[in-house]
Amino acid sequence: MSQKQKKNLIRIITAAVMLIALHFVPIEGYLRFTLYVIPYLIVGYDVLKKAAEGIWHKQPFDEYLLMAIATLGAIFLGLFKTGDYVEAIAVMLFYQIGEWFQGYAVGKSRQSIAKLMDIRPDYANIETDDGKLEQVDPDDVEVGTIIVVQPGEKVPIDGVVVEGFSTLNTSALTGESLPRDVNENDEIISGSINLSGVLKIRTTKEFGESTVAKILELIEDASSQKTKSEKFITKFAKVYTPIVTLSALALATIPSLVLFAIGRDPLWTEWIYRALIFLVISCPCALVVSVPLSFFAGIGGASRAGVLIKGANYLEILAKTNTLVFDKTGTLTQGNFEVTVIHPEKLDKNELLHLTAHVERYSKHPIANSLRKAYGDEADGCEVDDIQEISGRGIQALVNGRIVCVGNSKMMDDVGAKWHACHRIGTCIHVAIDGEYAGHIVISDIIKENSKQAISALKKQGIKQMIMLTGDTQKVAENVAKTLQLDSFFAELLPADKVQKVEELLKAKKSPSETLAFVGDGINDAPVLSRADIGIAMGAMGSDAAIEAADIVLMDDNPLKISTAMNVAKKCMRIVHQNIVFCISIKALCLLLGAFGIANMWTAIFADVGVMILAVLNAVRNLWVSPKV
Repeated sequence: MSQKQKKNLIRIITAAVMLIALHFVPIEGYLRFTLYVIPYLIVGYDVLKKAAEGIWHKQPFDEYLLMAIATLGAIFLGLFKTGDYVEAIAVMLFYQIGEWFQGYAVGKSRQSIAKLMDIRPDYANIETDDGKLEQVDPDDVEVGTIIVVQPGEKVPIDGVVVEGFSTLNTSALTGESLPRDVNENDEIISGSINLSGVLKIRTTKEFGESTVAKILELIEDASSQKTKSEKFITKFAKVYTPIVTLSALALATIPSLVLFAIGRDPLWTEWIYRALIFLVISCPCALVVSVPLSFFAGIGGASRAGVLIKGANYLEILAKTNTLVFDKTGTLTQGNFEVTVIHPEKLDKNELLHLTAHVERYSKHPIANSLRKAYGDEADGCEVDDIQEISGRGIQALVNGRIVCVGNSKMMDDVGAKWHACHRIGTCIHVAIDGEYAGHIVISDIIKENSKQAISALKKQGIKQMIMLTGDTQKVAENVAKTLQLDSFFAELLPADKVQKVEELLKAKKSPSETLAFVGDGINDAPVLSRADIGIAMGAMGSDAAIEAADIVLMDDNPLKISTAMNVAKKCMRIVHQNIVFCISIKALCLLLGAFGIANMWTAIFADVGVMILAVLNAVRNLWVSPKV
């Protein structure tokens, strides 16, 4: 609880105790008025101050003005007519209780997000020439620097382990409590906590570009993106407040003037009292507070589960999603390829693998990694020059003076090599030497453990269509789609083809209210992530470009987190709609009762403060996220 909340709670308790005590003191007249004004000012001075500031800045129409007019009016009615000040103080007291609940709820939401802020490292350790560790600002560490992370310390910058082995706690990043083991040559992301051994890490990014910095930036920017619902409520309040203020003024004066005109008792006190009740009931704070809070709590709850949502507006879009389009490699499959078959022509298996691995020497693609891993002897004296990566085709290089092309069938067609397909299921990497076909290597990828469960959960959540796009072969794509029971797939696509396919799917949508989401992880997915109604990136292993282009980032590459994100979005929108319908319905009913003199000030207190507290408590439910529906 913050200091401000503690201070407000003390004010509320003090005013409540004084109000109860005064009820048992037999006093009358101006002394009674003076003593009751004390708890009123204790609990309400800030509301009166904000109302005055609004008038001074020519922006008077807000809930503070409504509360000030209603309570001051009730105080003066008590002074000159009824002698009862309890209702006026009670209105202000319960209003402040509602505000305190709202502050507490926002605090809890901020707290859940603040836990992620703890991943920000304070320093990085650099080993000096004399073997001692020097603490430096992470911003000052250059790419390629060797840093030391001791047990209990946060990993400050992304890098590769060059010495040591340990266990990492990644819960702040991924929402998962299971530790992760790391050894030499393993990639390591910033924000993790080193639990056991000493690690020496070669940094691969500057701090400003590292995972931890990007996460913090996403969180800080998330609350600035407003939803249509929030924008509607803001506009609604600006129009609604002056209307109800003028309506209350009309209710206080017109009936009495009409009665006076026809020669009857004008009943000024009764109609002013009804107008004051009308003002209290009409206060829009329940809507103004609960709707943004619902989205804010949703973002907070999702972040605790390892799902980073860049703005509240994306929750609203995701809740309407009925079509999900997936990239295959690294999204539905592990992206850990292994060489399973080598079919050479006119040379032996080792020579074919040797040439292929050298051509792929500098590529960061998972397929290239698997080929290099299978050969394992890069330092064999081969000269590799003039490496050219051809988008959507493969890689060409000069190896010991021979032009070696490694890629798909389209590349073979381009160089005039007569290739043939392989009966084995997997990604077929064709090789041509100086334009002649030299054979092929089959590489297989493994479907992620949770992919099938994720697809099943998403179907239960109402996703009508699930489609896979891949640059892989028809045979491999068909096998993955059939195993996961996807609705359809499109294979052998270039990056530009994926964008075109998503464009076609967007045009084919039956209703503007339905949205399409794309899930991907690679750098070539960035254009598609940007083009879809909403882009979801696999964050832990995903490329920086994909994370930058996406609207939602899953921090542990688990496809089940797509279901978690969907669950958060749908639950959030249910709560928003519940609060809007509940608040407006109760207020409309109580306003009608107040206008006809059926409702009293206690009814008004419930219609304002009671409704706000219930709406806030409902909104806070978004902090607790279930992984599945």
